[in-house]
Parts: sequence; structure tokens; C-alpha cells
Amino acid sequence: MATNSTVPRGCGSNVDSLYYNLCDLNAVWGVVVEAFAAAGVVFSFVLFIATLASIPFTRDKNRRSSIALHTFFLIATCGLFCLTFAFIVGKDFATCASRRFLFGVLFAGCFACLLMQGVRLNFLVRRNSGPPSWVLCLGMLGLWLVEVIINTEWLIITIVRNPLAPLNGTIIGLATATPCNIANKDFVMALIYVMTLILASFVASLAIMCGKHKQWKLEGVSILITTLLSIFIWIAWIVMYVFGNGRTGGPTWDDPTLAIALVANAWVFLVAHTMPEICCLADEEEEEQGLGQDLYPSRAVGYEDILKEPSPQNLYMENKAFSMEEPSHVSKPLSPYSGYTGQLRTAVYQPTELALISKSAANRPPEVGHDNVIPRATVPSAGSGGLRPPSNGTGSAHTHANGTSGNGMHRTTQW
Repeated sequence: MATNSTVPRGCGSNVDSLYYNLCDLNAVWGVVVEAFAAAGVVFSFVLFIATLASIPFTRDKNRRSSIALHTFFLIATCGLFCLTFAFIVGKDFATCASRRFLFGVLFAGCFACLLMQGVRLNFLVRRNSGPPSWVLCLGMLGLWLVEVIINTEWLIITIVRNPLAPLNGTIIGLATATPCNIANKDFVMALIYVMTLILASFVASLAIMCGKHKQWKLEGVSILITTLLSIFIWIAWIVMYVFGNGRTGGPTWDDPTLAIALVANAWVFLVAHTMPEICCLADEEEEEQGLGQDLYPSRAVGYEDILKEPSPQNLYMENKAFSMEEPSHVSKPLSPYSGYTGQLRTAVYQPTELALISKSAANRPPEVGHDNVIPRATVPSAGSGGLRPPSNGTGSAHTHANGTSGNGMHRTTQW
């Protein structure tokens, strides 16, 4: 335990010196990288839950076959964020062994998933049908186990070969010194298989762009961008780790270099690959909902729909009160409202008395008997030949009186 005089600013007096980089405000790189790593762990967990939640809604078997690869990819990416803390804290047997073993194993898991995704998409862009999920998982596990075996053998051989080794100028026992006593070049050489997976994933993503089915090329673009950015990150940290640190900051820059490389590459995996894949799954759900609405359209029938359907078929109205069948002998269907002018007819046309009189005057023969007189109180016209006077004198006088009365009606009309 360090004394209070040597405790860095930002750390408590009861904090072990092994964890000073997690709270030392003078060496701010540890606090910044720690924050990004913690955020990456939380974000990876959220994407993991989203991926599992999308399983019941993914109907396309070609997309469903890749969910297992996405799941393992997220687990390996979350492991990279967690491994970052092993490079931030100080060196002991546990942290050094986990660095040497898990660095290559976790990266191999991520790039093995990307490589199998590239193989799957190469089948899809050419045949529109990919291999089943169990084949992809077996291929990914086979590629990943190769790196597990390589790192296990390398770790055992180096520990057994050097039972005692100097660390920081002092001789320390086997339990502390041996896992950390490894040259930077040897650490990089142990990752050659991982570099091969990166290159193979990049070549597979380039081959996807040559396919003919364009709907699968979007996923190929995400793999291409992910592998390309990963290549740049790996070139940068290898050059800095092998050549740059010895000329600038010395061994004190080794841990920050590897920690920053881990966090940067893990965030590239999430942003450039995992998020676009989950968006593709969400787009597929929306397309299925739209397809379901098209399969069951509304059966409301309009005359525009009748005109658009040349084949005879039974059309049912919304109220189900009657049905209407289009005749098959009509070559060109016409709307029953084709002559409709837009004016509403509120009542049946009824001619006025004056129109009836004018029409009867024009059509009546020169001599008309009393039987043809319209049985209503109307003024007879001049061409009617006169009415037969009633037999009794009262009727004649009454008629004469009406003819000269003051109601404004004359017996002789001017037409």
C-alpha cells in the first residue's frame, strides 16, 4: 500500500497502487479511456438485448441465420471493452496473463464473425440464398478456436521456459514476473493469425460488391468499412508499440497504446457494423408490416376501382347489403355517373299551368267538344272555338258576369 505522500491527485489514501491509473488526474489518459470503455460496455449490452429482442420478428431466414453471429460478435466486443481495464491498471500475474491471452482471442472472435458474415453475404448477393445458421456458427467457431489454441500454447511455453525474469530492474518470483516479461515484437508476432483474419474479412467484403443482388450490398459495405478502419487502427498501434514508444516515451507508453487501440477498435465494431445490422433488421420488420397491409386491403369499392379492373369479378360493398357483378360482355366499362353534371335534383319536374295551356293551345284541333275541356278552373284560349253555354240561364248570366268581373280576367286573351 502506498503512503499518503505518494498518492496521486484524484485517488484516495486506501487505493492500492495497482489501480492508480484509474483515478490519477495527472495521468488523464487512464480516466478518459476508462470512461469510453465503461460506456462501451453499457452500449454493447443494450445492443445485445436489442438483437435478442429482434429474433421473434425476423421472418426472413437469410437474415435470421446471421443473428447468432451478431450475438457472439457483441459478446466479443464487450470483452474488448472489459479487457481495456487490464491495460489501465498496473502489472501483476493476473493482468499480464489476461493481456497476452485475451487480446488475440477476443479480436479473433470478432474478425471470425466478420469473415463468416462476408461468406454469407457472398452467397446472398450471387444466389439470393445463404448457408444455414449452424454452418456459419461452426465455421466461426473453427476459425476462433485456432487462435485459442495458438495463444494457449504460446502462453504456456513462455511461462515454463522463463521461471524467473527481471521486471523493472529487480528479480521477482515466478508468480509475478513471468507473464509480463515479453518483448513488444513477440507480442505482435503472436497476433499474426488475427491479422490474417482481418485481411480475409477485407477481401471477402470487397467480393460482396461484385454481386448482382443489391439488397445485400448494404451489409457488405458495413463490413468493408469496419475492416478498413480496423486495418488503419492496427497499423497505427503496431507502429507505435514496436517502433514509436522506444524512441519517445519508452515502456510507459505501451499500456496507453494498447488500451487506446482496444477502445477505438471496439467502438468501430459497434458503430460501423453492429448498428447498421440492427437497422437492417428493423427495416425488415417495417417492410413485413407494409406487406401485410397490402395482402389484406380495404374492400371499399368505388367506381374508379371498377374502371381499373377489366376482368369480371364480384365486388362487395362496405355495408354488405347488396353485391354488384360487372357484366363480362361489356368491352369498355362505363361509369353510371358519366353523364352526371354535378347539379342536384331535389324534385321531379312539374310543368306550370301556363305551360300546359300553351301546349294544349298549340296541339288542340280547331273544333273540340266539351269532353276535351281540362277539368280545372282555367281561362280558355281563343282557338278553342268557345265553350258550350250551360242550358240554364243562371249559368249563362253567371258566365257573362265572370267575363266582365273585376278580377282582371277577360274572355278574349291576346296570344
